[in-house]
Amino acid sequence: MPLLAASGLCKSFGGIKAVDNAEIQVANGSITGLIGPNGAGKTTLFNLLSNFIRSDKGIVIFDSEPIQNLQPYQIARAGMVRTFQVPRTLSRLTVMENMLLGAQKQTGENFWQVQFQQHAITTEQKQLREQAMLLLESVGLAHKAQDYAGALSGGQRKLLEMGRALMTNPKLILLDEPAAGVNPRLIDEICDRITMWNQQNMTFLIIEHNMDVIMSLCDRVWVLAEGQNLADGTPEHIQSNSHVLEAYLGK
Repeated sequence: MPLLAASGLCKSFGGIKAVDNAEIQVANGSITGLIGPNGAGKTTLFNLLSNFIRSDKGIVIFDSEPIQNLQPYQIARAGMVRTFQVPRTLSRLTVMENMLLGAQKQTGENFWQVQFQQHAITTEQKQLREQAMLLLESVGLAHKAQDYAGALSGGQRKLLEMGRALMTNPKLILLDEPAAGVNPRLIDEICDRITMWNQQNMTFLIIEHNMDVIMSLCDRVWVLAEGQNLADGTPEHIQSNSHVLEAYLGK
């Protein structure tokens, strides 16, 4: 079974069908792409999968369990996390503090444990800082650990958001346009990081307008147009699909 499978997803806003009976599947261990022209419903579909927006109807199965009725934080705890097209880092916290926010079920979050488990909390915090530093090294931001997140470039904030997502030990990461607004050198770095994490058995679903990124990274690509599925298949198949060329590439 796929790690993520959604079917029959629908969402309307004031009579406009943003997503219309859409489906998508993400195989475990894969890098799956989601493309389509502006207004195709890609980000809305992401929001439906992660339940940031409730669907009008449809089913979402993640890791063999239905999740369409769960809260977003419950979905994240189940192992599916997401990033955003505009990174949602906390500018007035340091890079390290942003990373530590991603850790799940910390002992110090419980009032009574704060009172009686000080040693356990101290030990856990040390371990989390070590984990965060390793992840910051993997995204090339270890030297920025004590800098404010607001001082980072747009591309560095996207790397920080990916690193923070990894702090949750996820099974699946949804990336919303990781290359958008990023200089070409950093795009290559982001792609290298995604490939490295995928080789370590991390699964990705990626929205991206940069076709070079999609075609070089993805095992399978799904195409949306006007909220509906248009095509899916290997990058090679999508590149030669006449319907995709007409609707998405304008040829």
